[in-house]
Amino acid sequence: MPEQWDLSPLLKNPIEDFDVLAKDLDSLASQFEPWRERLSPDMSSQAFVDLLRLNEQIAEISSKLNAYAYLWFSEDTKNLQARAFKAKVEERLTALQNRTLFFDLWWQTVDETNAARLLETSGDFRYHLETIRRFRPHTLSEPEEKLINLKEITGRSAINTLYDVFTNSFTYTLTVSGKRKTLTREQLSAYIHSHRPRLREAAYKELYRVFAANHDLLGEIYATLVKDWKNENLELRKFSTPIAARNLGNDVPDEAVNALLTVCSKNASIFQEYFRIKGRICNIKQMNRYHIYAPHRAERKRYRYQMAVPMVLDAYRAFSPRLAELAERVFQERHIDARTRPGKMTGAYSYSVVPGSTPYVLLNYTGEARDVATLAHELGHAVHGMMAADHSVLTFHPTLPLAETASVFGERVLSDALMAQETNKGVKQGLLLAQLDDIYATVLRQAYFVLFEKAAHEMIAGDATVEDLAATYLTNLRQQFGDAVEVHDEFRWEWLTIPHIFGSPFYCYAYSFGNLLVLALYHKYKEQGQAFVPKYLDMLAAGGSKSPDAILADVGVDMRSEAFWQSGFDTIRSMVEELERTAS
Repeated sequence: MPEQWDLSPLLKNPIEDFDVLAKDLDSLASQFEPWRERLSPDMSSQAFVDLLRLNEQIAEISSKLNAYAYLWFSEDTKNLQARAFKAKVEERLTALQNRTLFFDLWWQTVDETNAARLLETSGDFRYHLETIRRFRPHTLSEPEEKLINLKEITGRSAINTLYDVFTNSFTYTLTVSGKRKTLTREQLSAYIHSHRPRLREAAYKELYRVFAANHDLLGEIYATLVKDWKNENLELRKFSTPIAARNLGNDVPDEAVNALLTVCSKNASIFQEYFRIKGRICNIKQMNRYHIYAPHRAERKRYRYQMAVPMVLDAYRAFSPRLAELAERVFQERHIDARTRPGKMTGAYSYSVVPGSTPYVLLNYTGEARDVATLAHELGHAVHGMMAADHSVLTFHPTLPLAETASVFGERVLSDALMAQETNKGVKQGLLLAQLDDIYATVLRQAYFVLFEKAAHEMIAGDATVEDLAATYLTNLRQQFGDAVEVHDEFRWEWLTIPHIFGSPFYCYAYSFGNLLVLALYHKYKEQGQAFVPKYLDMLAAGGSKSPDAILADVGVDMRSEAFWQSGFDTIRSMVEELERTAS
């Protein structure tokens, strides 16, 4: 049976340990605060580094507390104790953030000459410091920044938690083989990949029936979050567009994101052709949105968890024994929670807490082939965090555009290993279909989410209703699929089911970015063989210690170039052409 994680390495007793760690944080903050009077542009480099190390200690303890709160809440979003603890941690850490905020604000005011001098001796803190200065044009006064932090607890953060608690409490009913079943969302989603067309259709209809029944409340939640984003980022911080705030946080130029989204839109026809071919292979007379994830006839096999783990680890080991060794630690230290349970957070994630600590991985494992791919994906995130263990807690997390690189690369390694081992033509065809399904879901689909968000933010600023947004989303879907895939009206509610659209505006282009980047990197690996591996490991080891531009330049990538993003789609086109040959 899938295992459940052990959170005791973080906190053995959340109530007692919270008090101890809160006192430690208070003590460190009390040491940090007197520096307010000692800060000066001409301060010595040694004093500057000493202050940074004190800040690092505060960040490490804060990260452990925050991680425990989120992981415990994820286990069971209906657990009242976990929810209360999460709220308490968020309140305490916000107060702490306000006590140390003065340093960031001061650092933004330091003149260029002294800033360059202090950066020169800041070591691994350098990119963190550069990031703080990058926000200078959009930073408010200290009282204003403190007020925003305080209001965040009962504002945006609380509303996001409300969305999670509310939607994770939904249950669904489906009739399977004459029996009426009550299901969680993860269990229902398994039927979206069913071999039986009527079950796929029924699963989608049930999902959207439940969300549509709550569209008034969910629409109000979304509109409130969008208005909050606008009020803070456009009205107060003076960003030119809603997405510009995300781009600056990602340290990705607006023109690079525009190039990415433009190329994705131009290449929608590749996936339209793919779904036409898939329809023929899977004997679907009229391809429609219910059936885009229809499994190949070779996909009937289910994978016990005890089979999936060695499959993934063996694939990692063939690419890099070092990565396999790191991935194994997740299991050896019981840092994975794979069981599906009522109330458990849906989906999957990996959480890297502090450098040198094995990350935690959450899955909802049901035995489908896609669950094996998800395991490979989340272990990629985990090994990325472990490879960057030599950096500070302030610089070991990869920036968002690169955060999906190791995870998607892990999926490619697994897919490649399975293809290499397989001799049956039909099974190989099924594997190719599974790869292209995943690439669609993580490239084009994610880009169109962001294109919808851009429209939705403008519409809500003009007082659009939830029905208006649903109509726009449906138009977005029909443009994406063209005349290759029929899209029924109930899919207008799909956007209500996507947590990232609510909790992390414009986050989703990171998936498109990461997947197209991996297609290019994996092509280099196939060309160069094992000579590529050290370069790739160095890229992971950089963590978030350099800008995405600098890290990608080391592997010959220009993110501003439409030609680069197009090269990823050229690889996808070649896969579709290969599939066409298998179908003829």
